[in-house]
Amino acid sequence: MFCYHCGAQLSEQHDFCTACGADVSLYKKIMYVANRFYNDGLEKATVRDLTGAITSLRQCLKFNKNHVEARNLLGLVYFETGEVVAAMSEWVISKNLRPEKNIADDYIGLLQSNASRLDALNQTIKKYNQAYAYCVQESKDLAVIQLKKVLSLNPKFIRAHQLLALLYMDSEQWERAQRELTKCAAIDRNNTMTLRYLKEVEMMLLPDENVKQPLKRKKEEAVRYQSDNEIIIQPMNVKEPKSGNAATLLNVGIGLVIGLAACYFLVVPAKVGEVRAEAQQTITEIANQSDAKTSRIQELEASMKKLQEENDNLNSELEGYVGDDGTLKTIDELLSAGTIYLQTQNAEEAATHLENIAASVNVDETSEAFQNLYQTLLAAIGPELATTYYDGGLAVYRNEDFTAAIEQLGKAVYYDPTNAEALYYLGQAYRRSGDKENAAVIYEKVIDLFPGTQNAANAQRYLEEMGQ
Repeated sequence: MFCYHCGAQLSEQHDFCTACGADVSLYKKIMYVANRFYNDGLEKATVRDLTGAITSLRQCLKFNKNHVEARNLLGLVYFETGEVVAAMSEWVISKNLRPEKNIADDYIGLLQSNASRLDALNQTIKKYNQAYAYCVQESKDLAVIQLKKVLSLNPKFIRAHQLLALLYMDSEQWERAQRELTKCAAIDRNNTMTLRYLKEVEMMLLPDENVKQPLKRKKEEAVRYQSDNEIIIQPMNVKEPKSGNAATLLNVGIGLVIGLAACYFLVVPAKVGEVRAEAQQTITEIANQSDAKTSRIQELEASMKKLQEENDNLNSELEGYVGDDGTLKTIDELLSAGTIYLQTQNAEEAATHLENIAASVNVDETSEAFQNLYQTLLAAIGPELATTYYDGGLAVYRNEDFTAAIEQLGKAVYYDPTNAEALYYLGQAYRRSGDKENAAVIYEKVIDLFPGTQNAANAQRYLEEMGQ
């Protein structure tokens, strides 16, 4: 036991902490009471008195809410009674109290390792609530069907057994109610509600002791004996007439006719009615099951459609972030350009990433921070790259490789829009390659940006020659 004030180990002989001097006499009593309740709960759990165990363990936690062993045991008892949510709550609290070397980790891991089993256990609570709602709505047949589904998923769910037994009791199906309550008693021996229901059922199943048995006749009024396969009843003190064979046969024949008539008019209609009632009950149960399954299928289809739409929307958003043209890809390109330029001063390699950004997104539509960094890098590497691309473009232009010249000179203009020579020769490359439309656009830019220069005069002359 540790001191609540300083955390030091407490001595059993002293009522004060030997480390900080705090008075721990009352604290020790509280801890002892908590441990006694825990031991009592443990003993009751071992003999399957789960209700008593829950009561004792809750009392233990009232005195010591940090009692990890009590919380773990309470979670196990809840799980044994089918209360999975309550069990998980206790184990999660226990794990937060003691993150290391806690068996609650194993309990939680066993549940979470089987996702389908965990989902089925979670569904039992929803189905149980639905069954309860059916009971409130007086749809007792649907409630019975729903509770049977709950118990097929979680056979130890005591509350479901008790509610199903109550429905059987309401419909006077006492044997079925007794079976459900016996299952409850096998799980939790001293559950008060189970014992109360079971007592009521057993009273209804006991024979009525108030019904009097028929009294024995004081005196035999007839003699019975067997002749071949027939039982003969002969009254005493009555003399059999001499010619009684014919009358006996007649009486036997009349008795057979009366028996057959009674069987036909009384027994057969009753049996037919019983068979029809059982058939109608079976049809009703099948119809209820069909309606419940149809309703469930419609709910699942609507849920699946909604989930599919959400999944498609999330995939679209995710693609916008991580796709080939996604935001994350663009940010990575910008960061790569900045890193390369800062570490190696390699303008051409950094420019490759900036060009990829320009090709994939509209920079003007990005965030302000993104545009600032992009423009800063572009201004840092622009002049050097513009000169490099201009020299390379002019060289291939003179070699009449106009396609390569257009590419090189276009980059030179991109990185330095004030380079009049690069813009003029770009127009020349377009004109000599036969692309008069783009050549006219470039010549007009030369005239607008650099009026009064020789390049502007030449551009005007070429425009007139092309008939623009």
